[in-house]
Amino acid sequence: MNFGIFMAPFHRVGENPTLALQRDLELLQWLDRLGFDEAWIGEHHSAGWETIASPEVFMATAAERTHNLRLGTGVVSLPYHHPYMVANRMVLLDHLTHGRVMLGVGPGALASDAYMFGIDPARQREMMDESLGAIKRLMDSPEPYTYTSDWFELHDAHLQLRPFQQPFPLVVASVQSPAGVMTAGKYGAGVISLSVPRDMVRSTSLQSQWAIAEESAAEHGQTVKREEWRLSVGVHLAESKKEAQEDIREGSARVVTEYFGNTLGHEVPDVPRDQIVDFMTDNKQWIVGTPDDCIQRINELQEMSGGFGGMLVRAEDWAPRDKLHRSYELMARYVMPQFQGSLAGIQQSQQWASGLRDTLQVNRRAGLERAAEVYEQNRQQS
Repeated sequence: MNFGIFMAPFHRVGENPTLALQRDLELLQWLDRLGFDEAWIGEHHSAGWETIASPEVFMATAAERTHNLRLGTGVVSLPYHHPYMVANRMVLLDHLTHGRVMLGVGPGALASDAYMFGIDPARQREMMDESLGAIKRLMDSPEPYTYTSDWFELHDAHLQLRPFQQPFPLVVASVQSPAGVMTAGKYGAGVISLSVPRDMVRSTSLQSQWAIAEESAAEHGQTVKREEWRLSVGVHLAESKKEAQEDIREGSARVVTEYFGNTLGHEVPDVPRDQIVDFMTDNKQWIVGTPDDCIQRINELQEMSGGFGGMLVRAEDWAPRDKLHRSYELMARYVMPQFQGSLAGIQQSQQWASGLRDTLQVNRRAGLERAAEVYEQNRQQS
């Protein structure tokens, strides 16, 4: 299983935005040192909390400060852009990073963004589908491509710089509607899902999301792979569950009430403010606790979904920096190895040695006794 983060990011209104962006970059450097596999960076243009307008620019900066971490757009909101420009920017990044980038796409999450741009929300998902088809065609083939839409045109279009990676990794974000997984299936792309889908318009589940992706893939002669399916969920870890909950009790309440509730108008838990973290943990929307709690919940998600290949922590700014960095360190030290096979040989060797400990102690003692005997013999001869 791959591990990474999904960085919107979320920064409370009133903070210095320049410092907030620097903290985001520092976090990616920390994850790179810890051995995380990937980071997905969002695109947002309004509402005050999510302040990265161009994931590509942010990724270019992050790439110069990291060594192994793969960087993905999480996501480019395709209705906001001409598809040729999206493809061209990503191919340039692909070469600059020697193949460390991935293109994640979506229709656009914030209604306020679409409103500013005069985009009909009812058309955003079909626009995403149409745009992704053009992007994939441009990346897959060097042949000139002509296409006319009611919102973009291409005339003998081709990319003069071909992708560094072949095939170029494409991922579709899926939150509430079936459109995301249907589009992923149509183009054989990966999927990023919320761990617990929001039943805002249509009741769904992880298994039904994947079934839709497989049905769409079969219909269009494509395949989708579970190892390219990622789940995103809020996580905060500490040495005890109580400590973890207290670390984020106030910060998590701010995000839920001040941003999702008061700013975006989303439904928030009907509990006192200081009990939001308990509610979200008990209802398994977030993983807040110890590394063992996290391991247990990931195993539950594997069973619920039928299997997935990537676990993305939703990056939050809900605790002091040292607490946040410690949480990621605990995940890297104790959670990730359980799902990446790195402990198998160590555990096997420990169990093997433990099973032989009585015999080995006899051998050890015999060796020490023999060394002492030789010493005495040599001493007497001299």
